[in-house]
Amino acid sequence: MQNGQILKIHSDFYYVVSDNEKFELKLREVLKKQQKKICVGDYVEFENGYIVKLLPRKNFIPRPSVSNVDQIVIVSAIEEPHLDFHQLDRYIAFGEFCNIDIKLCFNKNDLTRSDEIIEKVFSIYEPMGYDIIFTSALEKLGIEDFKEIMEGKTSVLCGSSGVGKSSLLNALNPDFQLRTKTISEKTGRGTHTTRHCEIMNISENTRIIDTPGFSNLKFDFLLPWEVGKLFREMRPFLGQCKFQNCVHISESDCAVREHVKGSRYESYKEFVEEAKEYKERIKYEGKKKETFEKQNNNKSAVKISAQKRQGSRRTLKQKINTDITLYNEKDEINE
Repeated sequence: MQNGQILKIHSDFYYVVSDNEKFELKLREVLKKQQKKICVGDYVEFENGYIVKLLPRKNFIPRPSVSNVDQIVIVSAIEEPHLDFHQLDRYIAFGEFCNIDIKLCFNKNDLTRSDEIIEKVFSIYEPMGYDIIFTSALEKLGIEDFKEIMEGKTSVLCGSSGVGKSSLLNALNPDFQLRTKTISEKTGRGTHTTRHCEIMNISENTRIIDTPGFSNLKFDFLLPWEVGKLFREMRPFLGQCKFQNCVHISESDCAVREHVKGSRYESYKEFVEEAKEYKERIKYEGKKKETFEKQNNNKSAVKISAQKRQGSRRTLKQKINTDITLYNEKDEINE
């Protein structure tokens, strides 16, 4: 049995590195039945060409699915496409939900001649303690700063399509030769060039997980009162409102609304509306879920479903009743 880490997943094949050797593996059927989500970054046990066990994770990011990372580097573009502060807040809040360190990188700095947007970025995000860097992959500006914030860590890059994630990685190491595309003049948006998650080595102890761009992230998995915990500037005031179940939208004597303003608060309201959809959806749904495995002597085994388990008990009971009947009939004949 060997241990290794998943570098890339393509189709049904899992590419794992162990002791500097790469293996192309498939997933053992029992793991599929247990419905375990295996993703890039996971440490696994494998033998005879199959992954047989998922080892404990340090952390997990569900979208895009990666695990065991040290930090999230959120890449945004200053221009082409225009900087979307609400989308940036969405990524930041998601990083806060995953409880992983966050770095902010603003690329394509060469495309703006105004300091206004840069000043706005610093005024909003620097007071909250986020590390901020500005780069230009085209002109190789800020690349050393970009490299420094990732030194000695496993970082996952995320951001919308077209912001220059692949260009930044190519600027760090031209040997990567990642595909890049220009922004569409018609839509003003980028196109997906990264098709899957993959761990890439920058140096011996520095690694980056490049991810596809995504824009459909919604907070439809939280309750409205939980959203405020994802905003650093709101945390000091949570619990100080007049009403215990305050959602900080229209309630009176709200400590959060008194102190938090601007684009961040507008983003908060947007995320709360998405959370309200989740609240309505689960209002009449049960939360209990059937598990698909059980532990016995420190070993995992697939659980029999409740329906099948009940059926087995029914069959056993019928057999017992039949045996009793036959036994009684036999006694009557002997008599």
